[in-house]
Amino acid sequence: MARPRGHGTKLSAYDFGRTTVYASRMDQRFCYSAYVPEDYDEHGTDSYRLLVAVHGTLRDMTPYRDAFIPFAERHRCIVLAPLFPAGIEGPTDVSSYKMLAPTAVRYDLLLLSMIDEMKARYRIGGDRFGLLGFSGGGHFAHRFLYLHPERVAAVSIGAPGVVTLLDFDHDFWVGVRDIEAVMGRPINLPAMRRAAVQMVIGGDDTETWEITIPPGSRTWRPDGDIAGANRQDRMRALKASFENHGIAVRHDIVPGVGHRSGGIFPAVEAFFDDATADWPAD
Repeated sequence: MARPRGHGTKLSAYDFGRTTVYASRMDQRFCYSAYVPEDYDEHGTDSYRLLVAVHGTLRDMTPYRDAFIPFAERHRCIVLAPLFPAGIEGPTDVSSYKMLAPTAVRYDLLLLSMIDEMKARYRIGGDRFGLLGFSGGGHFAHRFLYLHPERVAAVSIGAPGVVTLLDFDHDFWVGVRDIEAVMGRPINLPAMRRAAVQMVIGGDDTETWEITIPPGSRTWRPDGDIAGANRQDRMRALKASFENHGIAVRHDIVPGVGHRSGGIFPAVEAFFDDATADWPAD
């Protein structure tokens, strides 16, 4: 049964709880789903937080959304789960959304457009939101933080295989020396220091088969391995590069867990539970 009018947009029964999937108005090749807490009242006036959960290479967006339903219910938070399909930049493309490199698609701007759509539909307070991603989503999350730190209240960077260090001695994507020339936005260190940052990985996450970029690849760089040989090394290097610039990092290593999103999600949820103290809903 359809529900009455919501915040500026007419809502239906499919816009509450686990929502239906909407095509992006900016580019209909991309889409998103959400979770809206049970206590959301379309006639109310109170505001809600927004948490964005970015999938890994398998594009399994709904488990990312559903894993944070308990968090959403505790903290008056709407969860947005975007879907960035494979094959966008060629038949074998599975990684273009991860690198946020200048291409035909600006994935960072796509996400911001999806958020604008959500804010037109629901009472989401403020301009800052929580952001999490695991594996490919961890790639996306830390590079999005470089480009739009003023929008990020808290970010959980989960086990990215290839990292961009906060390093002004190397060019993008290895470092950030030329990021303004490449991406059109400079690094804003004061804004980055305002965000709560978690880097999280399973203690047994040591395989390297997926994280080596071969020479000849479009994204290969001669200095691409300076962060280390595996995800553990690269996360430690990423953490050190943040801390070198005065950005506090919570580093969680989950014992007995390999490269598996569900294994680290409890640690991610605990991080966001703590972060809400400095992340108001309005």
